[in-house]
Amino acid sequence: MRMTVAVAKVVSAFLADPAADRYGLDLMRVTGHPSGTLYPILLRLQRAGWVAAHWEDVDPVAAGRPARRYYRLTSDGAVLARTAVAQLRAGLADGGPIAGTPGSPGSPGSSGSSGSSGSSGSSGASGVPGSAGLPGLAAAPVTPRIAAGPA
Repeated sequence: MRMTVAVAKVVSAFLADPAADRYGLDLMRVTGHPSGTLYPILLRLQRAGWVAAHWEDVDPVAAGRPARRYYRLTSDGAVLARTAVAQLRAGLADGGPIAGTPGSPGSPGSSGSSGSSGSSGSSGASGVPGSAGLPGLAAAPVTPRIAAGPA
């Protein structure tokens, strides 16, 4: 799973309470991502086995709203997510090139884009635990190397 800052914000929201079911609007509020960013990330996390999803069993008429699709970290997903976020933080703290960013050694072909999102990215502005320092690198993909065993 390629770890970007956008993905790290979503994963960090799950890691705040790994056993909790989260729904899309809740995650949008916590991460600050619009639906067009959030739902593709959730789909990628599901396909990677990091997140499981299920529909809420509720009568929409009685509830006064549509049924929600809930998402939860899998046990494997929680372990991998913690490792990936820790590696992203370590890469940011080192100040060195982040694996997978344009111009870093071993990065895939550059698209010619500077990767700047144009945001000033104040530290921790998203309110997501563990996201301090992440907002300014929203376009910088990180490919974590996951080591075997617990982190």
